[in-house]
Amino acid sequence: MEFTARQIADFLGGTVDGNENAAVHTFAKIEEGVPGALSFLSNVKYTQYLYSTKSSVVLVNKDFKPEQPVSATLVRVDNAYESLAKLMSLYASMKPGRTGISSLASVSEKATIGKNVYIGPFAVVEDGAVIGDNTQIYPHVIIGEGATVGSDCILYPHVTIYYACKVGNRCILHAGSVVGADGFGFAPTPNGYDKIPQIGIAELEDDVEIGANTCVDRSTMGRTVVHKGVKLDNMVQVAHNVEVGENTVISAQTGIAGSSKIGSWCMIGGQCGVVGHVTIGDRVNFCAKTGAIGNTESGQTIMGYPAINHRNYLRSSILFKNLPEMDKTIQQLQKEIEELKAKLADK
Repeated sequence: MEFTARQIADFLGGTVDGNENAAVHTFAKIEEGVPGALSFLSNVKYTQYLYSTKSSVVLVNKDFKPEQPVSATLVRVDNAYESLAKLMSLYASMKPGRTGISSLASVSEKATIGKNVYIGPFAVVEDGAVIGDNTQIYPHVIIGEGATVGSDCILYPHVTIYYACKVGNRCILHAGSVVGADGFGFAPTPNGYDKIPQIGIAELEDDVEIGANTCVDRSTMGRTVVHKGVKLDNMVQVAHNVEVGENTVISAQTGIAGSSKIGSWCMIGGQCGVVGHVTIGDRVNFCAKTGAIGNTESGQTIMGYPAINHRNYLRSSILFKNLPEMDKTIQQLQKEIEELKAKLADK
């Protein structure tokens, strides 16, 4: 497929600087541009590459002002990064999807399979499972008994959906992700730990994407729920009875402990942690490696462990690195005070 700069600009509501007929058929990073490729510039750190890139078309923000001649055709848009995402989504949607059920798949006669579904070799769909229209299930995926997967979903190899759990429409689950494994529930006894049966479910609402090897555990009772539009990175742990609010994004190696509630539109950085039974408000931003051990009000940016307001954390970090010198100063002051006390006592 090939598109001209004019077609791209019309689709994005942008304008063209340069050759309206410049054509592209692929994407490339601006520093690795090749003829026939479309690139984008949204981070000023990469501006230098605009003047040497070989890409045919480059998306830039409308207010961008080049300081040198540019050989590529520029398409000016409101937001270059968002526009790139729209184009890539359009490009991906034009690729024909797989259909058909492999003879090597195990699909129960008691399962309900929608239209235009693809089920790859060695995938398993158990009794009572429901698969929506246009969903693609790659090899070695397991859909448990009574589980539901909506329409237009993609489940990559080795995804496991445990019994009775639910996945909404237009969800993407990457390789090795697990929805509905038992929550970590054990009761201590004199002889060890007795397992607490996890009789609830895990549910992903519409438009959720889950990275590779990420786990969303089933609840002890009720449901663990990941609300509409949430994006979870690779290797994220969502424990039993957790609720993650709409359009929240969570980066890799983050763990949310049991029965905690995360608000909507939160942004949680890598290697963060949230203890159990706390509530995080809406639009809370976690800097990387933040540990939240208590409730957090909406609209804050937090940092550190235990988490505090990120500005206070930065001020504290300045003091921390100066502690050795401060300790020397304090000891010297204490010595001088003792000497002054001794002189005053002699009088």
